[in-house]
Amino acid sequence: MDEPLRDSRTLAIQLRDRIADLIRSEGLKPGDKLPTEAQLTQRFKISRPALREALKLLEQDDIIYVEHGRGRFVSALSAVQVDRPITAFESVTDMARHYGYTTVNKVLSISEEKPDKRVAECLQLSPSDRVIRIERIRLHDDEPILYCIDYVPRSIIPTRLYDIDWSGSLLGLLEQYGNRPRMSAATVSSVMLPDDVIERHDLRDFGPALRITETCFNAAGVPVNYAIDYHRGSHFSFSLTRK
Repeated sequence: MDEPLRDSRTLAIQLRDRIADLIRSEGLKPGDKLPTEAQLTQRFKISRPALREALKLLEQDDIIYVEHGRGRFVSALSAVQVDRPITAFESVTDMARHYGYTTVNKVLSISEEKPDKRVAECLQLSPSDRVIRIERIRLHDDEPILYCIDYVPRSIIPTRLYDIDWSGSLLGLLEQYGNRPRMSAATVSSVMLPDDVIERHDLRDFGPALRITETCFNAAGVPVNYAIDYHRGSHFSFSLTRK
């Protein structure tokens, strides 16, 4: 019998990964039927609503598919093994943890400002709207592995900036204000850190980076975060599937 799920990720994401592991460990092939909801809730000691949310995530990832009246089945895509798919939406903290890194967040700057044209467009802001700009670096064993800039509409977080601990999870903070991101649209490019960032924060050894720029949306499809994350090239690699 599997142990109850206990880690810092959301319950549905934990369970999604455990079911994906179950598919692999039990050698289920494309077209094989998944265990029933009753069997899965008993196995993982989890509630039916949480299970259904996890199954929906697996369906969205095309790992399983549903035939109404017959059940859920393993899809052809489940046979394609990828290591950290770049198409998976998750927090930077969760992503780093999957690579084996335990990160410490250092806040470099926090400010309220008028957004530039690009940020305003991505967050669908009016000319009078303001944003919170959060600049952070993430360290593993005192070594910088991620440089991150996030923009959040000021209207979402009306609290005074100095009353908030910005070193924690931004997704978790947005969830507190009823706007947790659920999906994103992203672009990826291979770059060096900007020269001014290298000089200002003493990041001369950072080297090439994989820059992921994304606009994150809440469950209603409203943009709640514009993020620019530089993943240190010597520490990260991503995979993808094409269909």
